[in-house]
Amino acid sequence: MKVAVLGAGAIGAYVGASLHRAGAEVHLIARGPHLQAMRSSGVRVVSPRGDFVAHPHATDDPAEVGPVDHVFLGLKANQYASAGPLLEPMLAEHTSLIAAQNGIPWWYFHGVPGPFEGRRIEAVDPGGSVSAVMPPERAIGCVVYAATEIAEPGVIRHLEGTRLSIGEPDGSISARCTEFSEAMIAGGLKCPVEPELRHDIWVKLMGNIAFNPISALARATMAAICRHDNTRALVVEMMRETLDVAAALGVHTDISIERRLAGAERTGEHKTSTLQDLEKGKPLELDAILTAVVELAAMADVAVPTLQVVNALADLLNAGVTAAPALAAQGGAR
Repeated sequence: MKVAVLGAGAIGAYVGASLHRAGAEVHLIARGPHLQAMRSSGVRVVSPRGDFVAHPHATDDPAEVGPVDHVFLGLKANQYASAGPLLEPMLAEHTSLIAAQNGIPWWYFHGVPGPFEGRRIEAVDPGGSVSAVMPPERAIGCVVYAATEIAEPGVIRHLEGTRLSIGEPDGSISARCTEFSEAMIAGGLKCPVEPELRHDIWVKLMGNIAFNPISALARATMAAICRHDNTRALVVEMMRETLDVAAALGVHTDISIERRLAGAERTGEHKTSTLQDLEKGKPLELDAILTAVVELAAMADVAVPTLQVVNALADLLNAGVTAAPALAAQGGAR
């Protein structure tokens, strides 16, 4: 099995190193000091489950890789539309795209019978720009429960969890999913093939849709949000509205809001990825996490006033982040 990891950051390099350990032919695509470190010394994984080093091929040029069986996407969802030139050299007729993203994926209504079958979600597939480079029929969904970080270039610190659930958009247990799952398990990870992956998507989204934007707007950790009565109540209302949207689309979760809150509070003084991006001046990855759900609510005729307000505020915040480099350049030119 030949696998390319496009965007071999914290999760991508961890998955790639695990697959390589299982005997798969793995190619990591990255850039900068992280790439140079992986080229020279491999990927070193530091984990409570045991440290190890893997030496898969690492490059910044997908043309060196050629066609593969699977592309594991470690990119952020807002980078998908521009990924076409990187993907093209690696695509054979049978190549799958395994999208490890948070939130609502661009393929969400692919292969699902009903009133929304084949419907495009503009927030995650504006004008069909993502589907044009990543056809939904190539997609395998992936919900990541593992937590990792880049401790230093070439070194991945595994914090907790080893589960990455995957699934076909149409709910089938395909040969390509089974092949990838077996390789992941051989590499020491959990990788169940879920016929109802959308259930996993919404369960994880319950937390992301509330904590990610609030953490950025309030510059607060997850524990701080939970301890503050008003923001805790806000999280509860956002989760309730999210579950209403999921139910209207036929997905009913069996996890309580209080249980999700308790799990979030246990993470302690953790900064969400959105808050970390804000502090680094990077665009906020909220289209798939929040904006798409507001769009789905409108499709399904579900009232989500709280989500709409938070989405408007987060969108304004993101506009300021994305405009900052241009304003800085104008100021420097005077």
